[in-house]
Amino acid sequence: MKTTYVQPGKVVRHVPELQWIETTAHIMDNAFRIPGTTIRFGLDPIIGLIPGIGELITFGISGMMVLMMARHGVSRKVVLMMAGNVMLDSILGSIPLLGDLFDIGFKSNQRNLNLLRKHYQEGKYQGNGTGIIIIVACILLAFLSFLIWALWNLGEYIFGH
Repeated sequence: MKTTYVQPGKVVRHVPELQWIETTAHIMDNAFRIPGTTIRFGLDPIIGLIPGIGELITFGISGMMVLMMARHGVSRKVVLMMAGNVMLDSILGSIPLLGDLFDIGFKSNQRNLNLLRKHYQEGKYQGNGTGIIIIVACILLAFLSFLIWALWNLGEYIFGH
């Protein structure tokens, strides 16, 4: 399937690297179908079954895809959204068995491909992504604050009695 990527103001003809992204996203997220159902999955949950390194391998493949998309001019906002999808997939996907079920449903590579298409073909998600960075920083700060509070209370409970 040859897709033409349109960026506001210019047309990007068939680019082999972007074709590689489409093919890889399909293989990682939708290559197989469970017989008798509409449920599709790819190599992502299968590779994720390898203890210890499976999630690292899929993280590396997804990360290469995001870097490739970034090299072809997607906005920083799109790159941040894609990186968020990959991080969420890697964090939750690392939970044994439940993470593999999550991988079947979440399909981070397909989500990132859809972001790429919307960016190029519909002109969506333009901008520098500063808002996303601020939101992520606030969430991380809140999580860190909660973690410090929980550790403090745990320390008081253990050593305070």
